[in-house]
Amino acid sequence: MKLKKSFAFGFITLFSLSLAACGNGGSTDDSGSSKDASGTPSGEQIFRVNELQEMPSADLSVATDVISFTALNNVYEGIYRLNLDNKPEPAGASEEAEVSDDGITYKVKLNEKSKWSDGQPVKAEDYVYGWQRTVDPATASEYAYLYESVKNGADIAAGKKDKDELGIKAVGDYELEITLEKATPYFDYLLAFPSFFPQRKDVVEKYGKEYAANSDNAVYNGPFVLDGFDGPGTDTKWSYKKNKDYWDADTVKLDEVQVNVVKEAPTSYNLFQDGQADDVQLTGELAQQAANDPALVIQKEASTQYMELNQIDEDSPYRNENLRKAISYSIDRKSLVENILGDGSVEPKGLVPADMSKDPDGKEDFTAAAADKIEYDKDKAKEYWEKAKKELKIDSLEMDILSSDADSSKKTVEYVQGAIQEALDGVKVTVSPVPFSVRLDRSNKGDFKAVIGGWGADYVDPSSFLDLFQTGVPYNRGHYSNEEYDKLVKSAATTNANDPEKRWDDMVNAEKTIMGDMGVIPLYQKAEAHLRAEKVKDVGFHPAGAQYDYKWTYIAE
Repeated sequence: MKLKKSFAFGFITLFSLSLAACGNGGSTDDSGSSKDASGTPSGEQIFRVNELQEMPSADLSVATDVISFTALNNVYEGIYRLNLDNKPEPAGASEEAEVSDDGITYKVKLNEKSKWSDGQPVKAEDYVYGWQRTVDPATASEYAYLYESVKNGADIAAGKKDKDELGIKAVGDYELEITLEKATPYFDYLLAFPSFFPQRKDVVEKYGKEYAANSDNAVYNGPFVLDGFDGPGTDTKWSYKKNKDYWDADTVKLDEVQVNVVKEAPTSYNLFQDGQADDVQLTGELAQQAANDPALVIQKEASTQYMELNQIDEDSPYRNENLRKAISYSIDRKSLVENILGDGSVEPKGLVPADMSKDPDGKEDFTAAAADKIEYDKDKAKEYWEKAKKELKIDSLEMDILSSDADSSKKTVEYVQGAIQEALDGVKVTVSPVPFSVRLDRSNKGDFKAVIGGWGADYVDPSSFLDLFQTGVPYNRGHYSNEEYDKLVKSAATTNANDPEKRWDDMVNAEKTIMGDMGVIPLYQKAEAHLRAEKVKDVGFHPAGAQYDYKWTYIAE
């Protein structure tokens, strides 16, 4: 065996997305990280952050959203951690994994200094248990599909094999051997993703159904420990406190990150101006007004916001392709991002975000290869609506759009509501903005006619988006189904997995297929506009994966 990188194939281009990748204030170096003149912390090391929504879950095996993953990424740690340059580096491992020539076998030596917050060492068995728990059908993890790259992962998730057959085993207390089904170009990034972090069996079993239900019912191995979290989906305040038992505690300068849920942008803005918050998110007019503020940070993400239409029932009108196209053509996305959001978000080119991945030669962006399928055209919207009415034998349609109740989400859904009703005569649209956790729950249950949600890349590859909309995948909440699409996505993952050119062509054709069907309706490629106090330095921002990392963050008054 010899050491080699496992994330080839020309996909690692995403990190140019971030306009202010790490930190704020002072000069910015080539890596995007920001330093003051001395690079030395000074003043009270407390960072006060406003979040837009409550945290839906603090359970590594259950969490699915950006807020939960930010929390988990800061209070736990896996084999690798993404650094300020957005590259995987050893963390729970003592060195880079030794990878076989065929990319199938990983030998990992663990960091023997790594401890849990109760002082116990992090051992190989904790990784084995955590991985098995996540892929176990009894856990009902929506992220179990990520383990399809690991030997027997797909069969275990499908209930065909026992979880003990997963391709990970402990070789002593501090060594792991991981076996994959196939070489996976982005696997190093999965090793830095929360769904692949270790878990303590004795702690999970001690608390049972109450495991991770609050901050006391868990142990942590990251730079911080979760504190003051009283319950998923309801608590509006929690914090990350420095973990004294963290193996690299000397690097961690912050004593605490205080999180406060504030859903209205004007309220957050006022808190920032009053010095009661250090990092707040802006949208719309407030974001536009802050264009020249030195505290403004624009962070472009590998994330697409989209609308899914409920096609679960056989008689669902949304199974009609012409209706889906009519709805899509009615939405002026340029106006949405420029006049409603105003936060740096851009018009989408398709389901897969732009500037995330290039072809195997590193020359052409995925979205250019897949062709632009998204446009605004009221005449075409009306044309397709007339076709849909004839095929469905209807004269009118009532639809309700479910969304989250954050300020930007409410503005988006109200804009889409008006656009559809203006373009499609006879379509009446109501909107249902609800708390984030409620939106997730209703989406998972199929309790919606239309829902606005989105996806941020878990790793740097188009498959992070394309895999979602295969028939039967839990994240395919509208139950879009196309045999050709399924065939292409599967081919990219299996038949052509080791042929970069053919795999690329499969993914391009899959994108063309779902956009040709308008099986999901992209709304915008997301960016976030933040006001971040200039005293705050080196906030790690990851366009793909868990979004924020505060390990290196510090305050310089």
